[in-house]
Amino acid sequence: MTATTFGANFSDGYALGIIGAVLPVLDTSMHLNGAWQGLLGSSALIGLFFGSVILGRMADAIGRQKLYLYNFVLIVLASAGQLWAHSLWSLFVLRLLIGFGLGADYAVGPTLLAEFSPRRIRGLLLGSLTVLWTVGYVLANILGTYISLDDDSAHLLLASGALPAALVLVLRIGTPESPSWLASRGRTAEADEIRRHYLGQEPGARPAEDQSAVGQATPDYAQLFGPGQRRNTWFGVIFYSAQVLPYFAIYTFMPTILASLHVSDENTQNTLLNLFLLLGGVVGLWPVHRMGRRPFTIWTFAILTACLAAMAALNNDAGLVLMVPFVVYTFVMSAASNLEQVYPPELFPTALRGAGVGFLNGASRIASAIGTFLLPISLDHLGVRWSMVWLAGVLVLGTLVSIAWAPETKDLVTTESRYH
Repeated sequence: MTATTFGANFSDGYALGIIGAVLPVLDTSMHLNGAWQGLLGSSALIGLFFGSVILGRMADAIGRQKLYLYNFVLIVLASAGQLWAHSLWSLFVLRLLIGFGLGADYAVGPTLLAEFSPRRIRGLLLGSLTVLWTVGYVLANILGTYISLDDDSAHLLLASGALPAALVLVLRIGTPESPSWLASRGRTAEADEIRRHYLGQEPGARPAEDQSAVGQATPDYAQLFGPGQRRNTWFGVIFYSAQVLPYFAIYTFMPTILASLHVSDENTQNTLLNLFLLLGGVVGLWPVHRMGRRPFTIWTFAILTACLAAMAALNNDAGLVLMVPFVVYTFVMSAASNLEQVYPPELFPTALRGAGVGFLNGASRIASAIGTFLLPISLDHLGVRWSMVWLAGVLVLGTLVSIAWAPETKDLVTTESRYH
């Protein structure tokens, strides 16, 4: 379960990173204006919104395992189709479909992993999902930086995302259904058999949460905003959205930003930033696992805000000076991103987890799509300084909401984990 969920996050990072890597070539070959650059850059993110919201709730209705398997059929086919997508609309639609399929995994993957993971390592495993995402994202950027691209090779690079996706699809054949979901539907014999076969647990030893969920109707989204759940849901929406909006906007158009900052040797600086992106994800696993969700969230938001504010203030300085806050932002943002896979499953009970995680992922992807669409327009009309100012404002909102509402969920006992 861990390996196939990790593989999905690698595929996701690769798919989202590769469009930024080839956009400079597509800009010339497909004659993109600022709006089309934003649309292609955000297309998979828009699909992620619809996939997360629609399929997340479906996972609570029909089970996790079916979506966990069949969404990758769509991802493989749509990824491969990019090889022949030489019109703007066909490429846009295919990337929407890739995002739609990945949206299911954003809702179902962390949900399944959380429901199977021992509590003592749950945070480490969920946080590691973002590290694997970063590996895929960084690999895509490095390939785009160092491979000489024309229109045909750019489409080949886009289609190469079908290879890791196909491997994930094959490995997922035979994965089990969530025993917590089965128990919530009254299918206790099946749940007991999965616990016995995969988790080594005796039949009848069921978590209290499973027993209380038996017979509950499929939840609707109104329950996410009901008494006792409302604050966690709103916190999750704002926390997640405030993290990813600047992140995706900046890194999708990083070559453009580096050029605007008059940074010499952009390829080397781009590679350096990607290495710090990867390093931050690995180092960030420790504070997520040990420090606690709430303090790590607040402190990283504050540091990220200071970094973008510094980039705005130092806009006219030499490129080397500007790279210092940029590198710090990259490292801390990557570390903080580990929370995106850890926090959401812990904010919701079993009966609402698929819908809740899907809703948070969907909302965050709309935010990231908005940021990715607006940033090239903002860079054209406002320049780097004021673009960094409004992106820093998004992080200020995340800081304030985290101080007010962020719960501590590190020691939360959920579903299967209470047995370990």
